[in-house]
Amino acid sequence: MPKSVVTGGAGFIGSNLVDLLVDEGHEILVLDDLSSGSIANLKDARSRGDVTLHQIDVGSNEVVDLVRAFQPQTVFHLAAQIDVRHSVADPVMDARVNVLGTVNLLEAARHGNAERFVFASSGGATFGDTFNIPTPESQERKPESPYGVSKSVVDQYFDYYDRTHGLDYMSLGFANVYGPRQDPHGEAGVVAIFIGALLAHKTPTIFGDGLQTRDFVFVEDVADALLRASRIGGSRYLNIGTGVETSVLKLYDVIAGATGVDVAPIMAAAKRGEQLRSCLDSSAAQAHLGWEPWTSLEDGIARTVEWARS
Repeated sequence: MPKSVVTGGAGFIGSNLVDLLVDEGHEILVLDDLSSGSIANLKDARSRGDVTLHQIDVGSNEVVDLVRAFQPQTVFHLAAQIDVRHSVADPVMDARVNVLGTVNLLEAARHGNAERFVFASSGGATFGDTFNIPTPESQERKPESPYGVSKSVVDQYFDYYDRTHGLDYMSLGFANVYGPRQDPHGEAGVVAIFIGALLAHKTPTIFGDGLQTRDFVFVEDVADALLRASRIGGSRYLNIGTGVETSVLKLYDVIAGATGVDVAPIMAAAKRGEQLRSCLDSSAAQAHLGWEPWTSLEDGIARTVEWARS
C-alpha cells in the first residue's frame, strides 16, 4: 500500500486530494493545524480508507519525527498562509509559515526517506501582472505580494534538496481553484463568495468594473494533477490552469444562472493592487503529466452550487 503525507489535508484542496488518494488505495497521514481546515472535510475519507489526522503546525519540530516514523513515498505540501492581504500586513508571519514551514517539511521528507515532494504553488501570485496571456512557465516572475514571493522562493529550496539529497519534487502553480468545500467566509475565492451570498439571498459585490479576468480551475482537476505529479515527478515547476480567461462579470452570470437567483451585483471601487488579468498556459502539464482541465466552468459551477445547497 502506498503511503502519503498530506499537509493541509483537512482544507479545501487538501481534502479533495485525500479523497482521491483513498480511492487509489493510499495510507494517508494528514498534518493540519485546523486553523482553516475542518475535520468534517475528512469524514468520508476516514470512513472509507486508512486516514490518520494529526493536528499540528507544519513548522513544529514534531513534524520531522512524525514523517520519519511514517516513512511515506510522497509528501504533498498544501498547508499555507494564503491570505495575500495578510501577507502584506505581516510578511514575517507569512514567511514563517510559507518558507520556514516548507523547509521544515523538506527536512521531514528527507529524514522520512520520501521519494517525492509535491508542492501547491500559485501561478497568478508568483508571476504578478503580465500581459503575456496565457502565461507560460518561462515568464519572468515578478510577485507583487510577500505571499507571491514566498511561493516563488521555495522553488530554490526544492532544487537544492533535489541536487543535494536526491529528493525529487514537483511544484504546481495553481490558477484560481474553486469547487466543493471552499469556504465562502474569510479569505476565500470569488466563486465561493458569490455562491454563498446568492444562496443566502444577499447581493454580492464586484470590485472594479468586473472586466478583470481570472483562470478558474475545478478542484477535482487540481487533485488529479497532484496525483499525476506524485507518480511522474521530474523536479520542475508546472502551471495548472485552464488557459481560459473569464471576466468576473461573466463568472457572476454563470453563477447567477446556476443558483437561479436573478439579482444585479453591487459595483464598488476596485481593490488596490488587484491584478487585471491572470490566466495560465498549462500545455507543459499536458505534455509532462498527461493532464488536462477536464471540467468546464459551467459544469464545475453547477456541481459547486449543488454541493453548497446540500
